[in-house]
Amino acid sequence: MGSGGECEPRNLQPIDATDPSKAMEPLHVISLIGGGVLAGVFNTLAGGGSLITVPVLVLLGLPGAVANGTNRIGILFQSLAATWQFRAEGVHVTREALGVLAPACVGAALGAQAAVWVSHDTFEWVFGVLMLVLIVPTLWDLGPKPGSGQRPGWSRPARTAIFLAIGAYGGAFQAGVGIFLLLALDRTGYDLISANAIKLIVVAGLTLFALPVFLWNDQIRWLPGLVLAGGYSLGGALGARIAVRGGERIVRLGILFAVLVLSGRMLGLY
Repeated sequence: MGSGGECEPRNLQPIDATDPSKAMEPLHVISLIGGGVLAGVFNTLAGGGSLITVPVLVLLGLPGAVANGTNRIGILFQSLAATWQFRAEGVHVTREALGVLAPACVGAALGAQAAVWVSHDTFEWVFGVLMLVLIVPTLWDLGPKPGSGQRPGWSRPARTAIFLAIGAYGGAFQAGVGIFLLLALDRTGYDLISANAIKLIVVAGLTLFALPVFLWNDQIRWLPGLVLAGGYSLGGALGARIAVRGGERIVRLGILFAVLVLSGRMLGLY
């Protein structure tokens, strides 16, 4: 109480990163679930949702490396929930995803380990420039053109190398890996709805391979991670419904928005 008998405002206490069993405050829970829902929708339509959730985790008191690892719990649950929703909507792509999973998962394990020593700032700047370049195919070159048939596919070695590299990026940094997967899958001739469903299965796989590395380095906090996963799951299921019922046009718009947001963030424009 103050001198006038009024209650003084209490500042929000950060999540205790050293004591995973310590209970979180209601505002922590609201922030994590709300951020998870938004990120789940964005990740399912295109990618880039981690640019919402990782900063939320940092603002709530987790160190950056711990936030990066903890966020993977939500990514896993979101990918599984969205995959289930795609199947419920009649999109079945498990067989098609198997050819992409192996190189992506190997890359994810390598990338997660590399995250310990790779210069994050330098990589973000390069990635921001690359994302700006990718705006062109996002606007004009996504999906087979009517009457033009499917594009010729990559050779098997090229396909393996490409998805290995994408998996390595996802294992290390996560944010934006969905966009790379969509663009790569588009180049193999899939429509954007099928590519989105395949993407989610691949992201779930590479996340499973990356999680043990973060666990080994004590960079996961389960309580905030599981709360975040609840929001991620809701957003993933909602995003899948929007993608299927809105069609390729809504997915294309989602990719464009994610590319612009990611490139601006990586280049430090805001």
